[in-house]
Amino acid sequence: MRVVLGHFCSGVTVITSVDEGGPVGFTCQSFSSLSLDPPLVSFSPARTSTTWPRIRSVGTFAINVLAAHQDALSDGFARSGADKFAGVAWKVGLVGAPLLQGAVAWAECRLWAEYDGGDHTIVAAEVLGLEANPAAAPLAFFQGRYHLINSPQPGEEVASAASQGSPRSLSEGR
Repeated sequence: MRVVLGHFCSGVTVITSVDEGGPVGFTCQSFSSLSLDPPLVSFSPARTSTTWPRIRSVGTFAINVLAAHQDALSDGFARSGADKFAGVAWKVGLVGAPLLQGAVAWAECRLWAEYDGGDHTIVAAEVLGLEANPAAAPLAFFQGRYHLINSPQPGEEVASAASQGSPRSLSEGR
């Protein structure tokens, strides 16, 4: 299943918040728009996540859509146990959650609902604020590797180039 569904290209996000212990966050590639009215998005952290319960308890968070140059940031937020914010530039957003510097876009949200999703939890979130960086290109994940997507100029095709390195799995919800 992982191999076949790995043929679906996705963006890469980092979900962030601040609880009594400080800033928290995790890498998540299962993110999508859910509804325009009301404005909702969804993502799915792993049930084994130790970070999602901390963010859930706050109730508000930011979804940072990573830019092409942020693959190391994605890897860092996918790890457990380390200070994920060490050396990471961010600013405080509308809901108090970290907005990662250089991201393609940010959605600031409030928890709307959660649903059973097998070994993951399906989270629906109400969008309270949005911001985008139109000059940034997105980071994509396809067949176990990061890819760069260049925005086409009028009349050009979209070009992509795989980043160096071995295939990897993004651990959602660490």
